[in-house]
This record gives sequence, C-alpha cells and structure tokens, in this order.
Amino acid sequence: MALDAVESALTAHELHHPLPKTADPAVQIAGNFSPVPEHSVEHNLPVTGKVPESIQGVYVRNGANPHFEPVAGHHFFDGDGMIHAVKFSSGAVSYACRFTETQRLKQERALGRPIFPKAIGELHGHSGIARLLLFYARGAFNLIDHGNGAGVANAGLVYFNNRLLAMSEDDLPYQVRVTPNGDLRTVDRYNFDSQLKSTMIAHPKVDPVSGELFALSYDVIQKPYLKYFRFSKNGEKSEDVEIPVSEPTMMHDFAITEKFVIVPDQQVVFKMSEMIRGGSPVVYDKNKVARFGVLDKYAKDASGIKWIEVPECFCFHLWNAWEEPETDEIVVIGSCMTPPDSIFNECDEGLKSVLSEIRLNLKTGESTRKPIMSENDQVNLEAGMVNRNKLGRKTQFAYLAIAEPWPKVSGFAKVDLFTGEVKKFIYGDEKYGGEPLFLPRDANSESVDDGYILAFTHNEKEWESELQIVNATTMELEACVKLPSRVPYGFHGTFITAKDMENQA
Repeated sequence: MALDAVESALTAHELHHPLPKTADPAVQIAGNFSPVPEHSVEHNLPVTGKVPESIQGVYVRNGANPHFEPVAGHHFFDGDGMIHAVKFSSGAVSYACRFTETQRLKQERALGRPIFPKAIGELHGHSGIARLLLFYARGAFNLIDHGNGAGVANAGLVYFNNRLLAMSEDDLPYQVRVTPNGDLRTVDRYNFDSQLKSTMIAHPKVDPVSGELFALSYDVIQKPYLKYFRFSKNGEKSEDVEIPVSEPTMMHDFAITEKFVIVPDQQVVFKMSEMIRGGSPVVYDKNKVARFGVLDKYAKDASGIKWIEVPECFCFHLWNAWEEPETDEIVVIGSCMTPPDSIFNECDEGLKSVLSEIRLNLKTGESTRKPIMSENDQVNLEAGMVNRNKLGRKTQFAYLAIAEPWPKVSGFAKVDLFTGEVKKFIYGDEKYGGEPLFLPRDANSESVDDGYILAFTHNEKEWESELQIVNATTMELEACVKLPSRVPYGFHGTFITAKDMENQA
C-alpha cells in the first residue's frame, strides 16, 4: 500500500506537466495504432481474387499492443507483444491474434494493472529514476518477480530450429507455437536449453545456406556492453564474443555476409546519467563518429575485428550485406535515418530515411555512402526485407515500406539495388499498412523476384483490415483476405511453411 501510494503521487506529478509527443499515449496509440483484444481462430475468411497455390503455411506478424491502458507516459514501442497469424491451407484462410504470454504480462494480469516501468515512455528524467527505484523496491519485497525477464517480446519474429521465437532486445526470446488449426500458444521464455544467459536483439539472422542463427546482445548498464554469438542449425550455442565498445550503444539490427558479421556502432547511445539531469537516457551523441565493425562469423574473440568509420550514418535497420572480393569491399544496404533519435525524442524537422549503399573497403579502411534512389524518387523507406534465400549474398531487389505520411505506411517500394529503379505499390485510398514480407514462390527459383508480397493493411475510412497479396514480379494485386478483426499497425513478421509447421518442437 505504501509503494502504491508513492506510485500514485508520482503519476499525478507526471501528469501535471504536458507529456512530450514521444511519450503521450494520446499520440502514440491513437487511431489504428491503438490496441485490440485477442481474437480466437476464425476459419474460411472471404477472399477477393485467388490465393496463389504456392502459399501454404502461416504468415505471422508481431506488434506492440498494450494490455492495460497506460496510466502515465507511453511510447508505441512499450506495448505488450501480440502476434497476428494468417494460415493458408489449400486455398482456405484463417486468422487469429494472441498476446505473447511474457513473464511481465502474466504478472500484470494477476495484479490487474500495469506495474512494470515503460522502457521509453516512463524511464526519463527524475520521475524515471523514481519509477526504477519503485520497481526494484517491489522486487525486494517479493511483490513482483523481475528476475525472470521484464521484456515485451513485441518486435522481431524468427523461425529457427523448429521454433517460432518472439523477441524484443530487452529480454530472452519467447517460444510461441502455432497450433494445427492456426491458433497461437506461448510455450515459455526460451533460453536454448539453458545455453543463453543474456538478452538477444530482435533481428537475429538465419543464414539461408548453413541454417545457422547469428545474433547480438547488448547491455545498457554494465560491461560487456556488446556480445556476439551464433547457434548451429541444431541450436548449439557458440561461446560469447565480447565486442569492444566504449559505451552502451543501441544495436537494434546488424548484418551478415557469407564470411562476416557487420556490427554497427552508431551515434544513438545510452547515457543513464542523463536521467539525473532530467533528460532521456537515449541520446544522440553528435561528437561520436559512427563506424561499422567487420568480424569473421566464426571468430573465437574480437581481436580480428576491423572498424571502418562511416560518418553521420545511423541505420535503424540493415536490409542486407555482401562481399565484393574483386574490390576488397563489403556492401551494406540500409536506410540512413536523420535525425537519428527522432523515434525516441521530439524533433521539429521531421524524419528522413534514405535507402543507402554503404561500401566498407577492407584494404584501405575507408568507406563511401550514397543514396540508391534518385532525388526525384526519394521517399522514406523503413521496414521491409530482401529475398531471405539471398540473405548475406548479392541481392538485386529490396521490398521496403513507404513510411509516408510518417508514421503511417501508404504502400511499399520494390527497389532495384543495382540501378536505383523504383516500382511502387500503394495500398489504396485511405489504406495504410506496415512491413511488406517477401515470400519466395519456390526456394529453388532462378528468378530473384519470383514470389509474393504479403502485407496487413487497414482502411481508415471503413475501419476494416485485410491482408493484401501482391505479385512481386508484376507488382499487381493477386488477392485480398478480409480479416474479422482490426489489425493495428505493427512491426516485423515471418512466414512458416506448412512443411516447417509439421516439424514444430
């Protein structure tokens, strides 16, 4: 009761002052960014057009969906993880959405209210310090358990070693099982049979040839601030490789090639001391020079890492990378975002996200960076992917969300990474969506764009959601699946084939 009284006073004090847009629930979770309840499986959904015969399996997409209404500051990234699943079986389509049952969510449900601090919306300034102290005080009195993870598992999804894993970089992954009828069931927090002792970022990479999983883990409090590790295709973990960085740095994504891992050490850093001064611990350090580390994928330690500076470069996501031995260069494809901290802190100038080719010369130690698209074609491109069968290899096309009008997504662009040619697909009048997922028609297809784009869209006029299926070669709409429930704008997804589903652990 005493701690609850402290929290009430703290919340009243916070709400006495205007919240910044980046922490105001009225802004962050308005419209179709707002949460939805769970929806049990609904079968035989109406389809306009024809679902291609090659699409057999389940499309799953993650997102932030707060279970409880925020009582104070809340950023869109703070919401509880919810997975939306569309299952395809011989032309029949079903849909379900479920929360990922994290340790955090289960405890808050038992208490009937939010009690874990919001990582972005609440942990800033003096009130953020007070909320952290309150959180640890509750743990000290065994009112809550924060020793088994406090993450929301709302960002990435990967299917690896017969398991669907839901991730956010503040915790271990959670295994979620897709049931035979297309529903979702959380198995548990997953530590790879007690091999993984630390957090794992939300964008691990599965090598399409070796089947191995490569990942990073970062810590914002204590050294080592950054670690790299990998798993064999059977889930056996390597030893951790400590990557030397001088301070905690945001590592939301990285890249792999056939031989190397590419580690971005950029200008968005964590400075907990900023909270003492009343600010956010997520800081854009203008004095830091961004750089990329190139490390052998099978290195036992970081002694061989080669750092190459790439000034004024912040990529929230890296879409792919590959080696070009004839020039001793590594090509990295990413969207360079300015200002770098615009997602976390208020900015008046507006966000720009420029699809760029970054070349790292291993011989000279120098870098170059250039926009891939012409100035006339330039649009904000943020979420998306390349053909996953080509990850780490030279790739011609990337399929990326057109993040306009920001923060909404009006369609996606198919970008030729060699020529800069852009073909756009717009979801429709007053229809907005999210990340486009490229699904190869056939794993052995000779054509690099032979496949389909799957994307959730929402009609803001009719207040209805659907799944659009677009032919990636012709860029024409093949089918629309009408969904029985609204699907909020979310984050990242993957596709589990029918064959993989049969072998789920």
